[in-house]
Amino acid sequence: MTIELLRELLFWSAVIHIGLLAWWALIIIFAHDLVYRLHTRWFRIPEERFDAIHYAGIAFYKICIILFVIVPYLALLIVMP
Repeated sequence: MTIELLRELLFWSAVIHIGLLAWWALIIIFAHDLVYRLHTRWFRIPEERFDAIHYAGIAFYKICIILFVIVPYLALLIVMP
């Protein structure tokens, strides 16, 4: 695998992951009640806990995207202009 191919892979991986992150956040923002009702069919969970779980999940996913995809991509851009 060449550096250029790895750089392109990381770029498209970042695009896809950021799209999924945005989709998750938008679903929770605009369809919160629907998603909450769907989850409470399977799990008994208070709404505050549901919100905290999703907030923590979104934050963790964002940190993972930055740490494992965007930082290596930027490092490859710096090393191989």
